[in-house]
Amino acid sequence: MSTAPRLAAAKKDWGHDETGCTVLHIDMDAFYASCEVARHPQLQGRPVIIGTGRRSVVSAASYEARAFGINSAMPLARARRLCPQGVFLPVDMAYYRGISRRIFDTVFSRITDQIEQVSVDECYMDVSGALIRWGMPTAIARWIRASVARQFHVTCSVGVATNKLVAKMASTNAKPDGMLLIPRARQAEFVQLMPLRGIPGIGPSLEKRLNAWAIKDVVDLATMSERDLTRATGSNLTARKLAQASHGLDDDPVQPRAPEKSLGAERTFLHDTTSMKQVCDLLRVCSNEVATGLRSHDLIARTITVKLRFDDLRYMTKAHTLETPVNSANRIYPQAVGLLKAMLGLPDGVPMDTPLPRLIRLAGVSASGLSRVEDTPIQPSLEDIIHESKRRTGSESQRLDQAEATMDSIRSRYGKGSVSMGL
Repeated sequence: MSTAPRLAAAKKDWGHDETGCTVLHIDMDAFYASCEVARHPQLQGRPVIIGTGRRSVVSAASYEARAFGINSAMPLARARRLCPQGVFLPVDMAYYRGISRRIFDTVFSRITDQIEQVSVDECYMDVSGALIRWGMPTAIARWIRASVARQFHVTCSVGVATNKLVAKMASTNAKPDGMLLIPRARQAEFVQLMPLRGIPGIGPSLEKRLNAWAIKDVVDLATMSERDLTRATGSNLTARKLAQASHGLDDDPVQPRAPEKSLGAERTFLHDTTSMKQVCDLLRVCSNEVATGLRSHDLIARTITVKLRFDDLRYMTKAHTLETPVNSANRIYPQAVGLLKAMLGLPDGVPMDTPLPRLIRLAGVSASGLSRVEDTPIQPSLEDIIHESKRRTGSESQRLDQAEATMDSIRSRYGKGSVSMGL
């Protein structure tokens, strides 16, 4: 559910020169809610909100629900107050992923194999090789939109441009159920029509830093030198990207079958808690899920991140990059606990019954810096070397790694909940 700003002034005819406009950004409209309406046609025209439970947040909302001011990540309690007549449904990710897979396999893949899937409901497509058959990029976009609507009763919006940045901004401003072509000659004009948050990657924190330098919109951004942008953002790379983006330029190619960037798991507590044991127990569960996901994809991770959401709905994250990459819970979990303590200013060795200084609403663990196991040389840690010298049978960590791999086999045969590592 996109919350990127949209401008009525941007949704217009920008011209018909399609030269070089070989990148499409396809974004399904209110996908989770649309899937539910397709499954339950009697919900057509009603405000549908995806998310249930007193402590949960909105995962998606139909456009009828958005008219009541409902958006993603909003607490469900508030959504119920805004729209008491809404239809609230639980998240069914297996169903949404199944519909997504069918759309990609039966529609998108008929055009080209140059598809970069960003999420379950969003992708970039390089159609340069398909133009011999189709003639024009907009012909492809029209066929995709019609085919998805006819076969799956889901609408999608498509941006057509010379690069990924402008194509994504175009699809955002084409919503819902629209198509927007931005010719090469007008892409700078199109981008400079937008507020800062209209550029993908500019969030509240970066917007605030730019505002402090009197940069209020993309026009202001375009007048800044890269040197000043580096001073404003603290990063040469960010400054260069922003300078290019402000003129509608982007050299990032469509990357088919892009590798996973991260794997994560998080949970919301039934009641806000200051219990360190409860939070650590949850981090252990999340560490198990992340580790299992890594092993199932034959991946290994170098960076572990912990996320906390507090009772006021603000959140905090902290990450640590390891010398030795990992894919087991027995190695991820201690890192997660250390990050938890560092985030809350607690010393190492603090007793588990020590109350936390803030009420915790949600906790989670994610792993990033991923690479394939067979492509990653792994040096044993100093701890492993010490333990190995003491135990001929191998280090404790190694034995726990083997135990987790064995549990993967048991789960694959008897089900996900058949066995788990003790807390």
